[in-house]
Amino acid sequence: MNKPGEIMLREISEIPEMLVRIAARFQQNREAAALLDTNKFHSVVLLARGTSDNAAHYLKYLIETKLGLPCGLASPSAATMYSTPFHYANTLVVAISQSGQSSDLLAFAQAAKDGGGYVLAITNDENSPLAQLSNLHIDIAAGPEIAVPATKSYVGQLFISFLLASVWNKETLDVSGILNAAKESAQSDSKVKKFADEIDIKRPIYILGRGFSYPNAKEFALKLQETCLIPVQGMSSSDFLHGPIASLHENSQVIFLAPHRLPKNSFGEAPERVRAITGKVFWIGSTELAQNGDISIETPYSDSETKACLSDAIIFQKITHNLAVSNNLDPDSPRGLSKVTITR
Repeated sequence: MNKPGEIMLREISEIPEMLVRIAARFQQNREAAALLDTNKFHSVVLLARGTSDNAAHYLKYLIETKLGLPCGLASPSAATMYSTPFHYANTLVVAISQSGQSSDLLAFAQAAKDGGGYVLAITNDENSPLAQLSNLHIDIAAGPEIAVPATKSYVGQLFISFLLASVWNKETLDVSGILNAAKESAQSDSKVKKFADEIDIKRPIYILGRGFSYPNAKEFALKLQETCLIPVQGMSSSDFLHGPIASLHENSQVIFLAPHRLPKNSFGEAPERVRAITGKVFWIGSTELAQNGDISIETPYSDSETKACLSDAIIFQKITHNLAVSNNLDPDSPRGLSKVTITR
């Protein structure tokens, strides 16, 4: 019988090997690399739910900043609740799903394809319905993911997104730094425990990101909700200042996700305004913005903000695991959740 959290921890430890596998397969995928050259797409629509939707936000930032293409997030209910006829000529639809089984994603992808769209699916099952429906499929190659919280499949989705945007932007691919940082992050047990021990899940938690760390902020919050069974806010620091900061009080805890090479002043006045209210300020990533009294964990250095987000994701997954287990919870099988969520 497995100990609580044993499966989740093992799957996190498999991430470095999975990334090596993805990189090797991607080098042979000339169709994916040439997709924007062989098709005159005018816009991109990203289709996903849950954890995969957070990965889609990362891809959205990549497409907008590297390629300058209009890129939006799909509303699956447009196909399932309202049976809308789509006009998707010259539109690339990227459907991201761990299982590739959710019926609302399938309905939207089919409607988009019927409307003239090109569907690129990214799933962890090449035989899934979504993979079979798509014009082109990329396998996450994570292998079986048994624990309910998605860990390695999420990082795999981020990595594939990074690879796609890079080749579409005609960049020379060098992923050695990503692979080395992932390996280091997966082995960072002692410093992760020290950091996680400072977080009290009985007190309010806010997780703030900006730019490329915004998707990770949303995903970290989701992981804590799933495994520690608590309400957690994950959002952009800019959105936080537009209202939610009013709910902050002296017992609140605020975690900033600040990847290496984050543009200067990205968080603006948010850290100072947060410190004026609560003394529990945490940093994951770079420690450049941390001040005396803040609690920080420095992740492996990266020469790119977009690359740093992958190793940062591994770190917060390990923090999540540590928090759940130390609070006598089993993150492998949280109550009320199943591995495959079918939405309509």
